[in-house]
Amino acid sequence: MLHLIFDAPSVSGAAIIAAKTAVIYLFLILGLRVLGKRELGQMSLYDLVMIIVLGNAVQNAMINNDNTLVGGLVAATVLLVMNRLFNVVTVHSRPVQHLMVGDPVLIVSDGKLLPRPMRHQGITSDQVMAALREHGIEDLEAVHMAVLEVDGTISVLPKGTKILKTKRHYRAMRLP
Repeated sequence: MLHLIFDAPSVSGAAIIAAKTAVIYLFLILGLRVLGKRELGQMSLYDLVMIIVLGNAVQNAMINNDNTLVGGLVAATVLLVMNRLFNVVTVHSRPVQHLMVGDPVLIVSDGKLLPRPMRHQGITSDQVMAALREHGIEDLEAVHMAVLEVDGTISVLPKGTKILKTKRHYRAMRLP
């Protein structure tokens, strides 16, 4: 009975699962990065459905027809280890951090929407106005600046707010 529960692929089968999982992980990280910051911080119902379907779609590519417990554990272990390594490399390498995490983007300056950065990041004026309302601001003219942060949230500074410059602070990356 236990051999049915703790079944395992061959060593070469486990290596193939690990390699496929690593390739899929890298592909998804790059794909989500190309989609922009909005995808991470302001997920809509459609984005949630996409992530669920994406997870199901890549599962078959990672483990093929291997339904063994150990095969699933190999895929999960590779994902966890790669995610940890990716976070360590991102924290310790400024070029990798810039490439994969990006920089904050100014989307409102002195009461005016900046259409080009908004279009480039996939942000609509309705989303900006929703962020303003979340910060208790009803009128765009009352905004000194709004920034699309690297985690996909929008920070808003009302006019007359004292701006303190500090070193960059990043929250942990939210990765799929």
